[in-house]
Amino acid sequence: MKSATHIVRVFFRWALICCIIGLAAGTASAFFLQTLDWVTNFRETHLWIIALLPIGGLGIGLLYHYYGKEVTAGNNLLIDTIHKPAKKIPFRMAPFVYIGTMVTHLLGGSAGREGTALQMSGAMADQLSTPFRLSEDERRILIIAAIAAGFGSVFGTPLAGLVFSLELLRIGKLRYTAFIPASVSALLADQVTRLWQTPHTHYTISTVPDITGMNLVYAVIAGVTFGLCAMIFCKGMHFSSQLFKKIIPYAPLRPLTGGLLIAVAICFMGTTKYIGLGIPTIVQSFETALPSYDFALKIVFTIVTLAAGFKGGEVTPLFFIGALLGNALSVMIPLPLSLLTGMGFVAVFAGATNTPIACTVMAIELFGFDSTVYVLIACVMAYLVSGNHSIYEGQLKTGSKYERWKVNFNWDKL
Repeated sequence: MKSATHIVRVFFRWALICCIIGLAAGTASAFFLQTLDWVTNFRETHLWIIALLPIGGLGIGLLYHYYGKEVTAGNNLLIDTIHKPAKKIPFRMAPFVYIGTMVTHLLGGSAGREGTALQMSGAMADQLSTPFRLSEDERRILIIAAIAAGFGSVFGTPLAGLVFSLELLRIGKLRYTAFIPASVSALLADQVTRLWQTPHTHYTISTVPDITGMNLVYAVIAGVTFGLCAMIFCKGMHFSSQLFKKIIPYAPLRPLTGGLLIAVAICFMGTTKYIGLGIPTIVQSFETALPSYDFALKIVFTIVTLAAGFKGGEVTPLFFIGALLGNALSVMIPLPLSLLTGMGFVAVFAGATNTPIACTVMAIELFGFDSTVYVLIACVMAYLVSGNHSIYEGQLKTGSKYERWKVNFNWDKL
């Protein structure tokens, strides 16, 4: 009887925690997405504001340097806290990353949105650890559930958010102990975001060919290419971040310098295609052939933006990079353009985060079931080819994806 009572208490306790996480994360994502649309539209109709990007970068740098050093690590702080729970994540992470992301997008940086959603959700959720008197293991589950809620609600893909939160932490392994809290939190957060009438972008793979031996070979080739692109992006991000720190010791001057480089580049190129989220270009890439160099320029703009210290995230730029790379590959690989675009959309992300299952689930939620086989092949190949690189440094502390195969690929020498 005592055991049954304990189970009931634990159930209702976690049900309450998950409801709070879902409501908070869903509402935060809705507010974030709606204000992000507003600042993006304002920037595109007032292009002169891009000239203020260096000043905005300096402001972000000063804010984090003097008041936010404890939360500068961003997503990596969430991952590190799950691996080794220490002191509570400061609540200030939520407003700081929100402000930093709004300034980044308003003034013309190339960044995403998942980092903001995850950090807001994680910072808010961890405040529950004190009133609910959570143990270290329970705090791990709490933050995993928050990651699932933030990811699922910001992209409108709750199942992908669930798998992403479980797959993110340890290469090649899933943490099933958090399955139920992460499921409930992700599904509820997504519904709350939708109740706030926050729309998500829809993508369509118009043609999916029959599964044949040659088509599968083409999918493998495409997946290898996406994996190499993911590896280049990860190595470029880490190298550029270290370079900025080495050349510019005073942290607030890094985003000022990066902002100046981006603003000047936009001025000379005469286009805003490669800044912000790039959603219109991603949508267009599913429908028509675009310049083959678009993905490469987005890599450069995103690396400079984030390595310099601007805020946002890497995932939506990775969607852009992958989709445009897939679009470019349609000239050489005889698969439908929209299919290659969709494969690249999720596969480069899979390679850069080592989350092939989550990315395959995301593709099913976004594109439907018809393309599942092709997407799965692309994601798995990208995951394998990208090596032990990741946009999340904390993820690599737990082992190698090749460990069980007894294979030692020294990708760092590539």
